[in-house]
Amino acid sequence: MNYILFDGPSRNSLLPFTFTRPVADILIGIMTIRQKWEMHLGTTTTTLTEEYLSQKYPMVELEVNVMINASFLPNAVLAEMVSNLEPNQAIFKGDEVIAFYTSEEQEEVDFDSYEILEYDEDCLTVQNTWDIFSKNDAAIREDFEYLMVERKSQPIPKSVNVIAPENIFIEEGAKLEFVTLNASTGPIYIGKDAEIMEGSVIRGPFALCENAQVKMASKVYGATTVGPFSRIGGEVNNSVLFGYSNKGHDGFLGNSVLGEWCNIGADSNNSNLKNNYEEVKLWSYETEGFAKTGLQFCGLMMGDHSKCGINTMFNTGTVVGVSANIFGSGFPRNFVPSFSWGGASGFTTYITKKAFETARLVMSRRNVVFDEIEAAILEHVFEETKKWRKD
Repeated sequence: MNYILFDGPSRNSLLPFTFTRPVADILIGIMTIRQKWEMHLGTTTTTLTEEYLSQKYPMVELEVNVMINASFLPNAVLAEMVSNLEPNQAIFKGDEVIAFYTSEEQEEVDFDSYEILEYDEDCLTVQNTWDIFSKNDAAIREDFEYLMVERKSQPIPKSVNVIAPENIFIEEGAKLEFVTLNASTGPIYIGKDAEIMEGSVIRGPFALCENAQVKMASKVYGATTVGPFSRIGGEVNNSVLFGYSNKGHDGFLGNSVLGEWCNIGADSNNSNLKNNYEEVKLWSYETEGFAKTGLQFCGLMMGDHSKCGINTMFNTGTVVGVSANIFGSGFPRNFVPSFSWGGASGFTTYITKKAFETARLVMSRRNVVFDEIEAAILEHVFEETKKWRKD
């Protein structure tokens, strides 16, 4: 069977992260949503997403296909239902479609003519940016339980101060000495060739993905995920960093999500709680206003390729778009549009030529090529977000 992950209606509420990737490639827990589905289904998937992303994330359509709403995270029951779908069947949870069977012969999909299979059990969904960190605890636990079946961890080094070692899994090539791991509060996963430097103290749930790094004497609280080739230091609480992003120095990052290729300057901090303890609101690209999150704790949402200078201060509930460069004293406003250059004293447009030069240099340091496909995606984002920039 051919499985295709589609963005669904949640795509716009997951901006700025879905400016540069399909919903399926959002990292939550130990793996991306795509990786979870592929592991559960035992096969590869392709993607139905925005046209400007389709060259990087192509769709392969065969004679018969199963379409899967990528905002739903798989579990054993749901994956079995999806893999057993037959012609003219669809799986719904309430009013929202999870998956449906389709064939090349169909001119359109009319669910009124489908047999509707109701999925009544609980499952994780990612429908808003803040779901990525607020549901990360549950996602790490689910991934850990699934990944560790019939697998054996590498031995925990003798110098490691450990609580609940049965909840710790270390992949081959990982390095850690003279650190404290407390897995009594949730599982700890340490990926292939990852490193935790001396003096670091980590509470689960925690996921350190392949080739990621925790710098010396870091303090990390659950539920935090450090994506592939990312680095963290200082104090980090309940945050998710996608691949190739750095928060390598002292300073606080809490209840936050960083996309790929982000960099947080030394001694930078974000607030995750309002002074009056009220519910946090975040900028919504859908309504072009501020949306209620239902959360008391919510920090920084930063899109791909964005960076901030040393000693940057972010207000509670700040949204930074793609390829923004923030620096200077004072608090920048709590919505920074994509391709903005500046800080609290004001912003100008970060022109694509300069932004691409930086991206090319940053990516080359990790032996990744900034090619024409990446440039075309960012060009599209630049044009799409023009209306929110004020020079």
